[in-house]
Amino acid sequence: MTSSPGQPAGRLRRRPAAAALVLAAALVLTSIVQTQSAFSQEKRHRTAKPTIVLVHGAWADASSWNKVVTRLQGDGYPVVAVANPLRSLSGDAAFVRTFLESQKGPVVLVGHSYGGAVITNAATGSANVKALVYVNAFAPDEGESATALAGPDSALSVDPTTVFDFVPGTLPPTATTDLYLKRSTVFTSFATGLDARDKALVTATQRPATVGALNEPSAAPAWRGIPSWYLIGKNDKIIPAAAERAMAKRAGSTVAEYDAGHLGLMTQPGTVTRVIERAARSSAG
Repeated sequence: MTSSPGQPAGRLRRRPAAAALVLAAALVLTSIVQTQSAFSQEKRHRTAKPTIVLVHGAWADASSWNKVVTRLQGDGYPVVAVANPLRSLSGDAAFVRTFLESQKGPVVLVGHSYGGAVITNAATGSANVKALVYVNAFAPDEGESATALAGPDSALSVDPTTVFDFVPGTLPPTATTDLYLKRSTVFTSFATGLDARDKALVTATQRPATVGALNEPSAAPAWRGIPSWYLIGKNDKIIPAAAERAMAKRAGSTVAEYDAGHLGLMTQPGTVTRVIERAARSSAG
């Protein structure tokens, strides 16, 4: 090969070597970028927050979790508050279990009040539920019902006609009879800690539970195989603190207490959120 006039022949010979160096550098850079990307993806996978699934109780709906949801979302947690049917314990648990099976990745399952009985049944045998959190909730053992666990000191353990409205109104009620809380029950026992306006709102928007749901015996409990946390409301008149402590102790739960009534998830959502996040961090191990 001849060089162009005025151009040294050595310069042409050096061009292939320079190109090879550029190609080698590009390959090394690509390898570094790919390694860093794989490391970043692995790190994101390791540090990904679990999904928090919230299950409400009787005489409520998913909006009862609103103040907790906004706090969890603000802290970067994916959250779903499911609609508990409140028709039967086994049916409600099957509904929640189907939802859990649709989730990818780890889940922290949280139940309030009767929702605690639901999560106890829904999570049994679940591979992706890493922690259970009970908030003023029932944590039944096999064969136990929510009504029985409330105990004699519960504000609801009285003549049912004094605390409930029945739909249909024919007595005696059947398993499918809907129970609504009387206004007086909401104001004096169920919604303590809320102001009069919010108590009236709870009364007006409550969703009924059936007689059968509250009295159906539980199946094998998930807390035997899944770590649990329990937040006890010291001023709870629906599930008295003594009953909550007994259930938490039996389940081997990590326990916290707060000065709240039955609707602590609405009156002290910050405390409830902290306990849920503590469970989430511990389950991430």
